[in-house]
Amino acid sequence: MATKTSREIIRDGLWSNNPALVQVLGLCPLLAVTSTVVNALGLGLATLLVLMGSNLAVSLIRNFVNESVRLPAFVMIIASFVTCAELLMQAYTYELYQILGIFIPLIVTNCAILGRADAFASRNPPGLALLDGAMMGLGFLLVLVMLGAMRELIGQGTLFADMHLLLGPVAAEWTLRPFADYPNMLFMMLPPGAFMGLGLLIALKNVIDSRIEEKRKAAQVETVSAGTKRVRVTGSLS
Repeated sequence: MATKTSREIIRDGLWSNNPALVQVLGLCPLLAVTSTVVNALGLGLATLLVLMGSNLAVSLIRNFVNESVRLPAFVMIIASFVTCAELLMQAYTYELYQILGIFIPLIVTNCAILGRADAFASRNPPGLALLDGAMMGLGFLLVLVMLGAMRELIGQGTLFADMHLLLGPVAAEWTLRPFADYPNMLFMMLPPGAFMGLGLLIALKNVIDSRIEEKRKAAQVETVSAGTKRVRVTGSLS
């Protein structure tokens, strides 16, 4: 397998192979806890931490693990980092930890994390594995936050409500209310609203990709046309 460049890893994680919009992995927590920005940000940061730590650890031990116990070893590594993230949240953001509930320990079962450990970290050096974990985790985090912001704004007419649960008293006054007397739309706060919101994000990405591809093809046609020369031929062919 050819080694990817840092630029390709960054592009894959944030856009081309985004775990939520392209691979469509980790949908259970993605859809369940993104009712607000703070919930999405809390879960996204925990997932980012686990992805970076597990990718780095798997890459460091990749030459010392027998093929027959490879996947169980990866799962144990991921579970260890999930436990670390869980303990950190219990210590510093306990109320948010209670809100997220079972979805923090369920990070262990996130296919995106095990998939990156097996498909990339176990085949690449630590530096690239760490970068891949960071970009995949950041791509997942951005989708979580965008979906959480969409659902919170449409569902209850606010943005950044209860951010103090994650960032402390400094964020107590961060709540934005763009609309006065907004009638809450319960539909967006429920699972069907989460599916609709994610579908809109995936559709938006596909539209952007299509526009980029059309512009690329148009640029290629212009380049070929500019490089073509017309030759005048005189005389007769026998």
